[in-house]
Amino acid sequence: MRFFWIWALGLASVTPGALGQSGDFTVSQNGKAVGTASFNIAAKQDRFDSSSTVKVTMQGLNYALSKTEELASTKSLAHVQLSAIVNGSAVNVTAKPDGTQLLMNISANGRSNTARLAAHGQEVFLADFDPGALETLLGLAAKSNGRDLWAIIPKQSGSVEAVQLATLPDEQGTLNGSPIPVHHLVATIAGLSTDLFTGTENQLLQAELPQDGFALVRKGFVLKPPAKAPAPPPVQPSNLPVQPSSQPTRPSSPQPRTQPQ
Repeated sequence: MRFFWIWALGLASVTPGALGQSGDFTVSQNGKAVGTASFNIAAKQDRFDSSSTVKVTMQGLNYALSKTEELASTKSLAHVQLSAIVNGSAVNVTAKPDGTQLLMNISANGRSNTARLAAHGQEVFLADFDPGALETLLGLAAKSNGRDLWAIIPKQSGSVEAVQLATLPDEQGTLNGSPIPVHHLVATIAGLSTDLFTGTENQLLQAELPQDGFALVRKGFVLKPPAKAPAPPPVQPSNLPVQPSSQPTRPSSPQPRTQPQ
């Protein structure tokens, strides 16, 4: 499995109301539930507090994560701390602004690494399967019209990657049993794409992640599958001789998206 253990999105500013949100999600792989994730972003008198928790248990991956983050009243990053256990190994990350840079310390596998990365004014850290950072990305992207978005990836010595957003046609779904329109965006970072499905209030409903068929699905949400293709013609009886077809082979019908079981 390929994972960006932590990546951050440096984006434009967002209104306080867009940050006062929370959500509970199922983590799934190929439609099968393998864990849970949740986030809470609360507006305080002089700052914003953000927290996320993730737990995934499956063959080959035992992953537990907690993230706490403090944003200043200007929505700039004041401090972030992340702690994770990945297949029994501890990973700890702390970061804070230092002048025009972001000072980040990563401890993993008994080693500690300090990186200085370019700051972009509004940094939101994202661990694997973190719905809170994706929620913040959606709000910030709406304010900036999807422009000037960046990803800071502290892998090896760290890097800064552009975030490209594309808008796809709207889809349909249900939330707690009620039909709702669903907006569809694709975020591409360093060649890897994440499909984001959002509601009318720009809240994250589902994210199809680039890692091995993983997805985040808000509890109570079901994305309507695409319309079924017409049924194929009936199969000829087996006692008839097989005749060579003069028509091109019909491509297989697209498979509908699967929901967590």
